[in-house]
Amino acid sequence: MALRAVSPAAAASPPCALSSARIPQRPGCGCLSNRSSLLSSSTSFLNLHSGAVGFFSVPLVLQHSDKRAVLRHATIEEIEAEKTIIEDQAKEKMEKAIETMQTNFNTVRTGRANPTMLDRIEVEYYGTPVNLKSIAQINTPDASSLLIQPFDKSCLKLIEKAIVAANIGVTPSNDGEVIRVTVPPLTSDRRKEMAKTVAKLSEEGKVAIRNIRRDAIKAYDKLEKEKKLSEDNKKDLSADLQKITDEYMKKIESIQKAKEQELSKV
Repeated sequence: MALRAVSPAAAASPPCALSSARIPQRPGCGCLSNRSSLLSSSTSFLNLHSGAVGFFSVPLVLQHSDKRAVLRHATIEEIEAEKTIIEDQAKEKMEKAIETMQTNFNTVRTGRANPTMLDRIEVEYYGTPVNLKSIAQINTPDASSLLIQPFDKSCLKLIEKAIVAANIGVTPSNDGEVIRVTVPPLTSDRRKEMAKTVAKLSEEGKVAIRNIRRDAIKAYDKLEKEKKLSEDNKKDLSADLQKITDEYMKKIESIQKAKEQELSKV
């Protein structure tokens, strides 16, 4: 059976755009005499392949060749490949969000001296903000104090100022050679403040995870608009992505709980 080629634009147009597409009558056959078959549907796609005419209720991908135009499904392999890429990227970003939150948690001090308390402190060094650890060595001589030895003694006052401005509940002491920081026991009020800080950092981590999920959903939306995914495909993939998101939310809650327990013991 000879078929008249249907252009991609006509195939994607409303029914009226395809109303003129007719199947020509085969010579000697009266089954199509004086009749025309309208190849139109606002929700279906036309497949022209080996002389067969078919209708499908799911999005198909348009391909062109020298002899024919074919509308086809995105294969399971193609869908799985797209899913793997998007999920792997989302997981990688979520892991980094967890690491960032954990680093921020380490800066929330407990009753013991720990160099990580100073991780977020930046010093204005020659007009440029730099991390304290990049310009000084930090040691823990005992459980209640920190010893900061700058590589350049001219920045001692700058380091002292930065520690005070960080408001982490310690007072630095500058003797002209090194800076000593004594970590006092947490008071009840200070413990409550630290608990609020932990909760705030935890929520920031959750927001980061939600934003990563949102970006991944946008990637699926784009594939759906490109007719590479059906609406059902997108719903299934989004549900799988939500499961991943829930797992990372539980990780955040677990880390937060551990930090709150640590604070309650000091």
